[in-house]
Amino acid sequence: MHATVVLDEARRAFVTHNEGTSPAEDLCPVGSADAATARATEHAELRDAMVRVARADAEAFAEVYDRTSARVHGMVLRVLRDPGYAEETTQEVFLQAWNTASNFDPDRGSVVSWLMTLAHRRAVDRVRSEQAGTARRALYESASVPGPFDQVTEEVTRRLEQQSVLACLDTLTATQRESVAMAYYDGRTYREVAAQLGVALSTVKTRIRDGLTRLRGCLGGQ
Repeated sequence: MHATVVLDEARRAFVTHNEGTSPAEDLCPVGSADAATARATEHAELRDAMVRVARADAEAFAEVYDRTSARVHGMVLRVLRDPGYAEETTQEVFLQAWNTASNFDPDRGSVVSWLMTLAHRRAVDRVRSEQAGTARRALYESASVPGPFDQVTEEVTRRLEQQSVLACLDTLTATQRESVAMAYYDGRTYREVAAQLGVALSTVKTRIRDGLTRLRGCLGGQ
């Protein structure tokens, strides 16, 4: 199966996972002992899933994506600080994971650690690539346009863009804004967000999906 097809299926599974379950089934354990047990269980389950991914098991890949993509995206976003680039890079990380699953060595760390390593490398590479592109454009502009580069204009534009994002965040409901911030800026999984807020996993997914849809609409209209 082609990697992009598998990734598309995983993304759909990520949105629809656990639909139809009861709120009690969606909640995660919140006690410290339970949390430690849950982490150990997750490590073992993800390790077994990655073994199946190495055998081109699409369902296992969907499971890995569902359980780790929010954390990977959060880390990438902290490095790139650009939602669009972060989303693209996150998808590249999981395509790489699908294509190189056989390289995962459980003796050297957990699946999450392996994915975070892949993600950090790709994010750093993206930053370097963008910086190189910016340097090339600046060199071209300095050679083509008379006079000094207008740094004041650049700074004003950057600040206006930041203000646009903040203004659009204010259009979300309080619950949407809180859920989106925890998932995409704190790097928490959807399950961790649900546990922290004490609500069903399906409720958190709905809040985040609706919040991101509203953000895209707001930013696209500016």
